[in-house]
Amino acid sequence: MPKLASRYDERMYTRTPSYGEIRYIRQEQPQIVRRKKHKARKRNPIKALISFSLLMFVLFGAMPYSFNKLSKGLFVPTPYSKIKTDLRDIAFPTNNYLANSHILGERVFSYSTEGKHAKMLPIKENVNMPVLKQELMNLAELYPTIQPAVYVWDYETGNYIDLNASKIYATASIIKIPVLIDVFKSIEAGQFSLNDKMTLTDYYRTEGSGSLQFKGNAQYTIDELANRMITESDNSATNMLMAKVGSMTDVNSSMRSWGLKNTRVNTWLPDLGGTNYTTAREMADMLYNIDENSEFLTEESRAKIFNYMGHVHNNRLIHAGLGNGAVFLHKTGDIGTMLGDAGIVIPPNGNKYIVVILANRPHNSVAGKDFIVQASEIIYNYMVK
Repeated sequence: MPKLASRYDERMYTRTPSYGEIRYIRQEQPQIVRRKKHKARKRNPIKALISFSLLMFVLFGAMPYSFNKLSKGLFVPTPYSKIKTDLRDIAFPTNNYLANSHILGERVFSYSTEGKHAKMLPIKENVNMPVLKQELMNLAELYPTIQPAVYVWDYETGNYIDLNASKIYATASIIKIPVLIDVFKSIEAGQFSLNDKMTLTDYYRTEGSGSLQFKGNAQYTIDELANRMITESDNSATNMLMAKVGSMTDVNSSMRSWGLKNTRVNTWLPDLGGTNYTTAREMADMLYNIDENSEFLTEESRAKIFNYMGHVHNNRLIHAGLGNGAVFLHKTGDIGTMLGDAGIVIPPNGNKYIVVILANRPHNSVAGKDFIVQASEIIYNYMVK
């Protein structure tokens, strides 16, 4: 073989011995891949602006127009072509008169509230009280069928305990506290006065607690309705007052503006199904702001609210665990599966504290009441020592 050919074959083939013979295995030659250098394209801001404008036109111009002119006739047919139907009004019937913001020129109702705009102040917490918390946890072990939530806050030190205080519970009649606050906020805004009157009709009359359900179609002042709502826990009075401030939607809107995220009214009273809900912490927030936030309510409003809450007829829960001479400004709640109480305790020594106890229980179980009374006694003895 010529010398040059031999060198070529040596590069292309490899000798491998096999049973005395020499075999040649062809080797694959590596391929040289040349990568093309791509030059970075510069973005044209004018093209980007035009593309964005076209997208906005399609989303907010062409699509709504085509829906109203074409699609609506196919999916929402009507023999009355001259009658214009606004599907948005059907989907959101309260937006025209209950709205708290605007988006693209449309009135909308938003449930979210930024903390910096909240009208309520957060409770100024200092440190936890581990000894008291452990005592309450030991008590809870004695009541395995009860699922409690407890929040306590000391005015003097700012110390507190939090036992499931951020867990959502049914409110029962404790929901009447935010309804009462909303009534007085509406009065302060000049929407009506305590001397205005409402007529009790079958539309508002309802079963459950309170004496108005047995009354005739008489007129009552807002002051009397508010008093019955808190002292008797009257459900009919509560429904009348919610209607006066603008319905459940207005109460919910107000609570969002105050900064409450986990308290909501979903059902007219009585809410036996427990669809209205809150947390022990948010109930404490409301009590704190009634008492401590002078910019949230006027002095006159606070005095009236505490006058109602100081004459609650039901004294069989937290109140039953307090010492002699203690004053309790509160509101109770009682449905089959939840029992609760929330208020401000003023002992004879003046060392005030906020206490909220909510207890999920087997239906109408007396163990719920026993737990609340014993927990109240433990808390009181610890706070006044």
